[in-house]
Amino acid sequence: MAAPNKNKLYLGMATLVALVAVVFGTDLQQHENSNSGDSGLLTVKTWTRKDCSLTPWLVTEKLGYFAEEGIRLEYTGETQAPQQIPSILNGNNDVGSFHPNTIAVAKAGGAKITGVVRGGQEPSLEFDPDLRHMNWYVNPDSGITSFDQLKNVDRKLKFSTISKNICADFLANKIADKYGLPRDKIEWVTMPDIQAVQALKQGLIDVGGIHPPYYKAMEKSGALKVADTSETQLGPAAGVTYYVFTDDFIAKNPETVKKFARAITKGQKWANDNPELARQWTEEALGVPVTGVHYYASSREIDETQIEPWIEDLEAHDVIPKGKIKPSDLVTDRFTRG
Repeated sequence: MAAPNKNKLYLGMATLVALVAVVFGTDLQQHENSNSGDSGLLTVKTWTRKDCSLTPWLVTEKLGYFAEEGIRLEYTGETQAPQQIPSILNGNNDVGSFHPNTIAVAKAGGAKITGVVRGGQEPSLEFDPDLRHMNWYVNPDSGITSFDQLKNVDRKLKFSTISKNICADFLANKIADKYGLPRDKIEWVTMPDIQAVQALKQGLIDVGGIHPPYYKAMEKSGALKVADTSETQLGPAAGVTYYVFTDDFIAKNPETVKKFARAITKGQKWANDNPELARQWTEEALGVPVTGVHYYASSREIDETQIEPWIEDLEAHDVIPKGKIKPSDLVTDRFTRG
């Protein structure tokens, strides 16, 4: 069977995003933040989280940092990864956090969205390894004891991922390149991290790539860690995310966006400074054992060089046309001060 044409895959995704942008992104009556309701707080909508992205929202709200800025979060229910950007474009949600490659693919497809402040980033090596953005595990019954040995398996290997064009496939591909595992030997199987734990144990996947809230669950299942994001050698860029609003929302509500950026960054700094309590709160909220949480940006400054490797990888593998998207297209530094 012939391999799918990557340009056709890109065009299909781009067409879907562009259609959502045209139907909802330009004519939509955005959520009116001037309508504060009985609470006197400005309402910002986002989806309910039961994964690794929960901690900054949880901490910032629990400590009252959003309220200090006059913001009330409205949680709209769980939204699956492929539907999160469309949910921002159609106004069901106002804000979410994404990796640069996710934003770049959406922007290339016509989505009018922009990152306003950093979320996660990869910690340096002196920090607790449980704070690293991702780990990869294998079933010990496979006989594999290192990522390097995967290239010797004479068949396609099933890797878990939450969605396409996110951290899971980009970072795993970088490590695969390093060890000489051809990318065309990887078959991506979409599932939430928590499902990957059981899928790996049952032999439904060969490699489980997961985020910190579920490291402990993987270890308790007997899985063997074979790699983590430090091996990408990308430094802080390996875990970088950005909080994204639509361009229309930003234009209509710049003060709300600035207040959001201030609050979430304050919460992230607190989580970095208090990792054990942040872990405990996340564990209580998720209802599963949590080894650690992510590491986060503690300032609002945006370094566009951290975006470059994500875009370059998309271009090199024909996911987006070369030169169509620049780092400056994905983010604004408008809210880094004040």
